[in-house]
Amino acid sequence: MTDAEWAVVRPLLPVPGWLRGRGGQPEAYCHRAMLDTVRYLVDNGIKWRAMPADFPPWDRVYAFFRRWRDHLLVREFHDRLRDRVRDRAGRDTERPPA
Repeated sequence: MTDAEWAVVRPLLPVPGWLRGRGGQPEAYCHRAMLDTVRYLVDNGIKWRAMPADFPPWDRVYAFFRRWRDHLLVREFHDRLRDRVRDRAGRDTERPPA
């Protein structure tokens, strides 16, 4: 992910609980590294366990992704990003009810 892409994506991500004073510990890997790893996985169509060694361990990335997915954060992130793209293109950001 380029610095320009990260500048757009970072504000759309949820703030970890420990940064909001809700307790807990800082995460071991930064969100940028985790997103880069998930993007690599999707782009190359590989299995979680086949992740190259220069990325965080596959089980930590999978746990991160699963936690976001289970709390519907992946969908929320996708929707926020789509709305931003549609807004910049001058299109309506409202989605029809599901």
